Amino acid sequence: MALMKTSNPALGQNTFQDLASSQYGGAIDAAARMTLSGTVNKTGILLLCALATASWVWHLFMQAHSMAAVGPLLALGGFGGLIVAFVTIFKKQWSPVTAPMYALLEGLVLGGLSAAVDLRYPGIAMEAVGLTFGTLFVLLLAYRSGLIRVTQKFRLGVIAATGGIMIFYFAEMLLGFFGIQFTTINGAGPIGILFSLFVVAIAALNLVLDFDFVEQGVTYGVPKYMEWYAAFGIMVTLVWLYLEMLRLLSKLNSRN
Repeated sequence: MALMKTSNPALGQNTFQDLASSQYGGAIDAAARMTLSGTVNKTGILLLCALATASWVWHLFMQAHSMAAVGPLLALGGFGGLIVAFVTIFKKQWSPVTAPMYALLEGLVLGGLSAAVDLRYPGIAMEAVGLTFGTLFVLLLAYRSGLIRVTQKFRLGVIAATGGIMIFYFAEMLLGFFGIQFTTINGAGPIGILFSLFVVAIAALNLVLDFDFVEQGVTYGVPKYMEWYAAFGIMVTLVWLYLEMLRLLSKLNSRN
């Protein structure tokens, strides 16, 4: 989903220029423009929203030790989060409402899945959280220092790889209905672990595109609601990165 906001041709410089002007053609007042601090604050709020619902579902699962106890909540979070994400993407001006909704719904999914995996491999959820935020801070430092630059080739490479992964996951889901399983890739063997490492790397690099998106938005002075939209985009990428970290760690733990 992060691909949809950072790689969409409609979100190029022309879009920022259009957003930077009011419907009457005048410049947006400075107090009504997107800022870096505002985006950081909104991202923090979304993380707290996700943490709240994730903690609740985690507690429910640990009481029952059964996915059946939280299954409806996971379904609500999964399907509801997908719907709200698409609404946010196509109606960016609604993001002050839809972005927190998305975070709350995704928290339901993260809490249930994390608890189930952690029950099997104690401590794995906290390891995945630590690695996810560690990756976020390292890439942010690398981006701010200029060590990683978002060139057109870099952007196209990340977009192509992300699109390929999403197509593969979609095809895998469809073929699963016919009993066709990719056991080698999904297994804990060398190929499966290398594939997970590749996906984790691409998910992480999407964070760099998110940073670039925020920087462009601040530069062009787009409306303040775009802080919520940018925070939503970072949240989408972090959710994907965390789930891939959890998957990778599960493979590694299953080898022991």
